[in-house]
Amino acid sequence: MERSTFDSNGAIPNHVAVIMDGNGRWAEERGLKRTDGHREGLNAVRRVAIAAAEIGVKVLTVYAFSTENWKRPVTEVRYLMRLPELLEQEILPELLENNVRVEMMGFTDKVPKQTLKIIRRACEKTAHNTGLILNIAFNYGARAEIVAATKAIASEVKAGSLKVDAIDEQTISDHLLSHQLGEYADPDFLIRSSGEVRLSNYLLWQLAYAEMYFSTTKWPDFNREIFLECITQYQHRQRRYGGLTQ
Repeated sequence: MERSTFDSNGAIPNHVAVIMDGNGRWAEERGLKRTDGHREGLNAVRRVAIAAAEIGVKVLTVYAFSTENWKRPVTEVRYLMRLPELLEQEILPELLENNVRVEMMGFTDKVPKQTLKIIRRACEKTAHNTGLILNIAFNYGARAEIVAATKAIASEVKAGSLKVDAIDEQTISDHLLSHQLGEYADPDFLIRSSGEVRLSNYLLWQLAYAEMYFSTTKWPDFNREIFLECITQYQHRQRRYGGLTQ
């Protein structure tokens, strides 16, 4: 990454979305188990969340577990279901100190009850915080989200509470899982770590006008400095939303 200076007075994205890629490869390069990479990836979440809170980011959405991740080896999936417990024990106290609020966005049907209980407890413990929202996308998939939203809208039309001609972009946005984020539902900036250049079924509707940056750094190596270097890339962009700047 080209080194440049972060400008604390420059543009700060309200909502940063992250695809946390490279945990397994990071571990394998060090002769460690893939689960060790996931654990260090959790520490990276802590470092980045605190840095994001300090510079004024309103929402940080992290792709913790996708609807496709169930295809991974059973032992790895079981470990990933335990990560929220580690978050509560090792990271939550520091998040509380930094006024961070935890939210969850995803489908709860397949998530083990104990895992879901721990995530909801973290949300409850931080509900009074007024700073950064750490939005955890857990058992999340954008296509499933859009399908669910479409079904909900169709049901309202069938029930007569919504007219077809009244359906617009806002209607769809209001039925997506991200609607809980209100005015910050759509990310301004996407960061994907580890050099992969794809969206992997992540926030496909919400990212329509987001700036994107694909870092070669693997997620467990992310820290405050690397995160601010990514934000610097955002500060150099011109967001035109299909128009022209004068």
